Formats: sequence, structure tokens, C-alpha cells
Amino acid sequence: QVQLVESGGGLVQPGGSLRLSCAVSGSIFSINAMGWYRQAPGKERELVATISSGGRTNYAASVKGRFTISRDNAKTVYLQMNSLKHEDTAVYYCNAFVNLGDPAPVIPYWGQGTQVTVSS
Repeated sequence: QVQLVESGGGLVQPGGSLRLSCAVSGSIFSINAMGWYRQAPGKERELVATISSGGRTNYAASVKGRFTISRDNAKTVYLQMNSLKHEDTAVYYCNAFVNLGDPAPVIPYWGQGTQVTVSS
């Protein structure tokens, strides 16, 4: 089965940095876009950043210039978070659009989330 496992979350002071990683495993043919979303207490889940299979990136305005999304070996996605702010506190979820065959429909998969807390 396809599995997405996030890691790297934790507690950090404002202005600090964290790097999140998400590894995709299982019987897959390929992965298209990957991304990170987050959900803060009392708020809806929102897009943070995405990256296509070709390396094109997209960022939410609130994180642009501070966060960097990247991917490695087409199966792992990272989120480097710098200059963290209090409002970045949320559970961060990894997302991947997975092809199980060729041709085949693209299916979105989600990780279980990792907590990021920015607090002084």
C-alpha cells in the first residue's frame, strides 16, 4: 500500500527554522505533484507549497520568501521553513498525487501530519 510519512516537526522559537520531510513508499509507478498543507487550530486546512514532477513550485503568499519546497528521488518532498512566525503554528500535512500504473488515474494521498509549534 501507499504510505506517506512526515517527520521534522517540533517546537521552535520565532525566527527559527525547521525542515519537514515526507517519504512516499509502496507499490507506485510514479508521483506527480507533491505538496504541503497545514491546519491551525480553529482554521481550515490550507495550501502551503506544492512542487510538480518537473520542479515547478507554488507557495502561499504568507510563506513565500521564507519557505522552500523541494523533492528528492521523486519520492521524498521537503519543506525548509525559515524565519518562522507564530502564525505558522499548525499541523503540517504532506500530499502526493500518485500514479499506481501507466496509464492510470492519479490518486491523492495524505500523510498523517506533523505538529509545528512556533512559540517564545
